[in-house]
Amino acid sequence: MSFRLSQRDKDIIAFINQFRAVDRDSFVDLFFKHLKSPVNACNSVMVRLYRLGLIERTKQYSPTVYLPMDAKIKKNSQKILHFLSILDVYKQMCTYSTPKQVIVEDKPTGRKGGIEPDLFCIFKGSPFWFEIQRNQYSEQKMQDKINLYEEFFFSDEWKALQWQPEDRVPIFPSVILITPVRYAVSSNHIRIIQVANIHELMEKYKGAPKQTKEVSSRTTSSSGRIKINLK
Repeated sequence: MSFRLSQRDKDIIAFINQFRAVDRDSFVDLFFKHLKSPVNACNSVMVRLYRLGLIERTKQYSPTVYLPMDAKIKKNSQKILHFLSILDVYKQMCTYSTPKQVIVEDKPTGRKGGIEPDLFCIFKGSPFWFEIQRNQYSEQKMQDKINLYEEFFFSDEWKALQWQPEDRVPIFPSVILITPVRYAVSSNHIRIIQVANIHELMEKYKGAPKQTKEVSSRTTSSSGRIKINLK
C-alpha cells in the first residue's frame, strides 16, 4: 500500500518513539491546539497512523495512549505511567520554553550500574538531569542515587558528552528531583534541586538573579562550572 506522510505525521511518530508513551490529550496540546477542532483533528490523525501500522496504542488508559510499533512494554504495564510522568515534566517546561537536546531515560555512562536519569534536556540555556519520583523511597536509597552522580562527576567522562558546548567550559548538569517528598540528601560537588514540579522550579528562581549568578560561578577543583540559569 502506498501512502504519503505529512511532516506533522513524521513528527508525531518521532515524538512517540522518543517518549515511548504519549496520551491523546498531550498530542492535542503539542500538535493540534491551533486548529478549530483540535480533539477531532487529533483523533483523525492518530487513528489513521494506527491503521497504517505506524504506531501502536493501548486503551487501558483514558484518553488513549500511543506507543511505538516496536514497544517492548506491555500495554497494561505500569511502565507506561512512568513514561507519562516524564512527558508531563516535558510539557510543563514547554509552557515556559521548549527544551532542547531531550533524551528520555538517559544513560550517559553507557554502562549498567551508572546514573540513569529519567530525562536530560537543556532548558532555558542550562543542562539538567531529572529524577522523577512517582513513589516514595528511603533517604538512603536516594542518597545512593546522588552518590552515583558524584562518581560520574569525578570521572570527568561527562565533559565529552555530545551535547557539551564546543567553545566553552564543560558544564555538569544540575540534578532536579521531581518529588512531592523532600529527602535529606546532599552533595558538596553537584547541584541538587528538589521540587514538586516545573512550576515550583520556575517560582523558586523567579526574580533571583543574585542567586543564579552565585550558582553559575560556583566551581570545584576537579571540574568545570555548575550552572543554572532559569531567567
